[in-house]
Amino acid sequence: MRRDFTIIIPAYNEALVVPDLVRELHAAFLKYGLDGEVLLVDDGSTDGTAGLAEKEAADWERFKVVRHRVNRGKTEAILTAAEHASEGLLILFDADLQYSPEEIPRFLECLDDGWDIVTGRKTGPYEKKAVSTVYNRLSSLVFDLPVSDLNSMKAFRAEVLEGLQLRHDWHRFFVALAHAQGATVTEIDIDLHPRRAGEAKYGGRRRILVGLLDLVSVWFLLIFSRKPLLLFGGTGLVLALLGLFVGAVTVYLRFLHPMFGFDAYIPPMGYRPLLYLVMLLATLGFLLFGFGLVSEQVAQVRHELEASKRRD
Repeated sequence: MRRDFTIIIPAYNEALVVPDLVRELHAAFLKYGLDGEVLLVDDGSTDGTAGLAEKEAADWERFKVVRHRVNRGKTEAILTAAEHASEGLLILFDADLQYSPEEIPRFLECLDDGWDIVTGRKTGPYEKKAVSTVYNRLSSLVFDLPVSDLNSMKAFRAEVLEGLQLRHDWHRFFVALAHAQGATVTEIDIDLHPRRAGEAKYGGRRRILVGLLDLVSVWFLLIFSRKPLLLFGGTGLVLALLGLFVGAVTVYLRFLHPMFGFDAYIPPMGYRPLLYLVMLLATLGFLLFGFGLVSEQVAQVRHELEASKRRD
């Protein structure tokens, strides 16, 4: 019986599917000779998810329920489960059974091959496929990832989480953050099944906007957080140089242009708007460059703190 893994199941108001979840997980464990730990994190459910899960798994010694008093989010549920996990291999499994427990042995086999993270690549038709495809392709391009699906079933080694700072809703970027720290990543094709009961917890246009803003935030963290002067200083210099160019053009139009016989040309609003534009560009440029210098100092302090933690 294989026991060296923990199944992590974040759950929020999934009482309608919990009986099937426990039954099918247990059947898959028996079928494939598995005896891993199962941690269901009840993320502040109001429909009795935790109590029902404990009742359904009463005879399952390695099935445990951890509770959040309030709904904190999927990222926080994953981190809570990782803190309570007693095994070194972790498998993230959704409570809604849109992924089959039959996939678990395949993920374990990939981890046995030496990979740090194994992600599932959803196949076949499914709801919101267009949005998911665009989002995943954008993420793969921005973060230069060797996998094409970041929002699916995953398996990974527990030590991958060490040193990662996962903020609210950043579970979607867990693979990108870990890969940036040197974790090896691969993916396998898995089927996505329709939700059997209950309501989807992630949807709506607001989620798309939040996801895009989080993507930009993570991109900045990985690309520019350690060298912020590259972004702020570079942008500031470009704006300042553009201000100098506009200033030079303004001087030419005001003083030199008439000398060459083009004195009939007079801007309808005069030269004051160009002067204001020069002042705006120069001010923004120097402000951004100064902000970049300050950010460099903050980045240096952060680097020193991280180095201190590693020594401790």
